[in-house]
Parts: sequence; structure tokens; C-alpha cells
Amino acid sequence: MMNQAIDTMLIENRKHFMIPGEMVASVNADNALRHAFLVLTKVRYAKVPVLDNDDHFLGLISLAMITEPMLGLDDINLKPLDELCVKDVMETGVPTIEDPYDVENVLHLLVDSPFLPVVQADGTFTGIVTRREVMKGINYIGHNIDKRYDMTPLPPTEA
Repeated sequence: MMNQAIDTMLIENRKHFMIPGEMVASVNADNALRHAFLVLTKVRYAKVPVLDNDDHFLGLISLAMITEPMLGLDDINLKPLDELCVKDVMETGVPTIEDPYDVENVLHLLVDSPFLPVVQADGTFTGIVTRREVMKGINYIGHNIDKRYDMTPLPPTEA
């Protein structure tokens, strides 16, 4: 269980952790791989969310997922960029969170992911919580916890 003071301060800043969906680069599941390749190259993100026509979150796509079908043993074939769609190569089964979210759960999930998609109960994509924004919140706590709480050191314990 997380320290109550830290949990309280993280919860107070929770709204700052989420980047709204309209500010996040994404692609449609039906887009050609060529389009996703251009988006990922231009925004310089490792992965972006994949949405359907109704803004429901379906998965993630990365450059590696796009280039894998292009690579042969001794050549690069560009045909898959036009022949395949995002839905053909995207990653599914991605952990998501709903807002309001449990901060401790988010911390556990961000160990293995640079960001977490935030969805509504019906699966509609509303944004992402990034490891970077959460780390900014932890940095804030490290610099301000003693201004809010009496921090009296305890004697060292034997391990």
C-alpha cells in the first residue's frame, strides 16, 4: 500500500497527468500502413493509439509493426505499405485505464509502458497518461512534501 501522504499528493495532481485525446496523435484502424508510417515518422513517437471511426480505442501501432512485413531476408518490399491496413499489424490487448483512475495502479502499469490509453466505459478514447507526466508529479512531491507534512526522520532499522 502506498504512503498516504504521497498518494494524496499524487491524487491531487492526477488531472495534470492526462493529455487529452485531441492533443494525441492517432491513426484509424482502416488507414493504410503508409499513412501510419508517415504519422509516426512526423510526430517522432514510438507508438500511437489506433482508433475506429467512432473514436473507440482498439490498440497501438509502432514503426516496428509497420516495417516488419516490409523486411525480407535480403530486400525491403514497400508493397505492404499500400496493401495492408493498420488493423492488420497493430497491437491489441493493450492495458487501458478509465478516468478517474487509481494512481497506484497507473504507477504499476507505467513500469512496462511509456503511456497508458485512457478510455471511457464504452471504450471511447479520451487521452493518455504518460510516464513523463507522472514523473513530473513525483518530482513535485519530492520537492514539496515537507511543506505539507511534518517529516521527522525515524532511527534506522536493522534489516
